[in-house]
Amino acid sequence: MSASTVLTVLDLDSAGLVRSTRDVDPGAAVLSAADLAATRGDGVFETISIAHGRAQAVEAHLTRLGRSAAMLDLPDVDVDGWRAVVRSVAGSLDGHAEAWVKIVLSRGVEAAGEPTGFAWGAVSPDHTVARRDGVRAVTLDRGLPSDVATRAPWLLAGAKTLSYAVNMAARREAARRGADDVVFVSSDGVLLEGPTANLVLRLDGELVTPALDLGILPGTSQADLFRWAESEGIPTAYRRLERSALDDADAAWLVSSVRHAAPLHTIDDRRLDVDRDVTAAANAYLLGRSE
Repeated sequence: MSASTVLTVLDLDSAGLVRSTRDVDPGAAVLSAADLAATRGDGVFETISIAHGRAQAVEAHLTRLGRSAAMLDLPDVDVDGWRAVVRSVAGSLDGHAEAWVKIVLSRGVEAAGEPTGFAWGAVSPDHTVARRDGVRAVTLDRGLPSDVATRAPWLLAGAKTLSYAVNMAARREAARRGADDVVFVSSDGVLLEGPTANLVLRLDGELVTPALDLGILPGTSQADLFRWAESEGIPTAYRRLERSALDDADAAWLVSSVRHAAPLHTIDDRRLDVDRDVTAAANAYLLGRSE
């Protein structure tokens, strides 16, 4: 019988190389209270989707993990070691149609000099309704200008860090407003991303996502969605988009690794059409991906 949760702990040396791994009881205590992941959110992570035991877009996720780690001056990511762990966790969850594995790299216990790493895998929630009927989103001011990534790189815009308190606070604010999700807008009125997803708009038949130099997280699933679109003859683009682009779009999606492509049926007070055919085809592609 396939497991429903899996926890693997990595033993890492000071350079970030994987010395060994061990599977532990998912309910076991494995993180020190002095670990900087817990006390300061000083680390990075990736969440990788799994379909029938097959981890998806692994190389893209590991590349992004390494990029985030470099932005935080963490040790280099041992790609071969982490890849083996991801495959092992995915294999343990092969009895489920959809699952995910979250891989975490932190600076470790303060002053200890060795990073902490672990991989947590679990069965995915059912996203059928969101994928089919869509979600309601609100725009929220992120409070930072669109050039923050170049003006203030120490703010780590575009890194996937463990410091997700602001992202979760935004989701709670959306819920208070009767919405399911958020689209962040820069303080100078430029569209960015969601707290846990990339924004894709359809404008005059073209799929467009905000430019990557705006300090947003480069989306692995969004990139694969664009590959699918191009194979179907649908043009794609990365572009600086003003808030008004939401009024011009005839369809929109929030795209992420586990929920995949969730169409927006409402953004603020504006209703959008849900293109069920395009959404279903895109999600079938995303669910069928391999490493």
